[in-house]
Amino acid sequence: MTDKPAVTPRGLQSAGSRRTVYGRRRHRLARTIITLLLAIAVVVGVIAVVRALVRVPFIDVSIIPPDHCIAVVGNYSGTMTPEQAGNAAIIVGEAIQRGLPARAATIAIVTASQESGLRNLNYGDADSLGLFQQRPSQGWGTPDQIMDPWYSAGKFYDALVKVKDWQTGDIGTVAQAVQRSAYPDAYAKHESAGRAIASALTGETPAALRCIANNGQGGGGDDLTALLAKIWGNAITITSGTDAATGASTVTVTAPDATTAWAVAQISMAQLASSGLTSVQVGDQNWTHQSTDLAQWAPSRAAAQDNTVVITLR
Repeated sequence: MTDKPAVTPRGLQSAGSRRTVYGRRRHRLARTIITLLLAIAVVVGVIAVVRALVRVPFIDVSIIPPDHCIAVVGNYSGTMTPEQAGNAAIIVGEAIQRGLPARAATIAIVTASQESGLRNLNYGDADSLGLFQQRPSQGWGTPDQIMDPWYSAGKFYDALVKVKDWQTGDIGTVAQAVQRSAYPDAYAKHESAGRAIASALTGETPAALRCIANNGQGGGGDDLTALLAKIWGNAITITSGTDAATGASTVTVTAPDATTAWAVAQISMAQLASSGLTSVQVGDQNWTHQSTDLAQWAPSRAAAQDNTVVITLR
């Protein structure tokens, strides 16, 4: 009987065949990995060349915080967008102009935070408008007047000082007495922010405000000096100049006291985006804008008088 050659059953392979197949697979996998590594190396190399050519340092934009200001006073804190900070400066500035205490500014900030989110809205419930959502039909003024933040803040203070015990009463209760809101309990959640912002912008708490603004228009030195002059008038002396070392524009303000100096400094900082501030010095404290973080106030090498503010603008 003739011997027949061995036949491998269908679906099975000999050990030698399996080793050959596995070897081919490993070879293909190795080539794929090598190809990927070479591709990554090429991409990294191109990025390095581009960076070297344009000479721009790599910055991870995801770690840069959005433009904003933060006020911290003890256990109270409040965060504002540039728009909100600018409106807060006007609200506090109107209180200072009228000789009202910081508490008046606190109540106004709390109220505007609830009514409009500290934004000058051209819409609202029924015919409500502006920072405080005042209604022309209720005698607060014409639409154009109410849309002027200075006017609307002034009308709020006109009503505020007529409220009994407004200087000592519960802030939400006092605000409700002025606004007659459908949500009288809603003011309370804004008290922490209102206290911090008002204390910083009135100068009651030094070095309480810090800001970052990379997207502002800048170049607003004239607008800034006009704002300061509107608030304090002849009570302060304003001198514009140029920094001899850098050529940057400067505004130097001499105030009657340190509290006013800090109010000038921090109200100016609230205008950071529109004015383009790069540094502020009050007495021996200096703040210099940083593009990637909220800069801290720090001791200055060249101390000025406690009632002197030196502002540098780009």
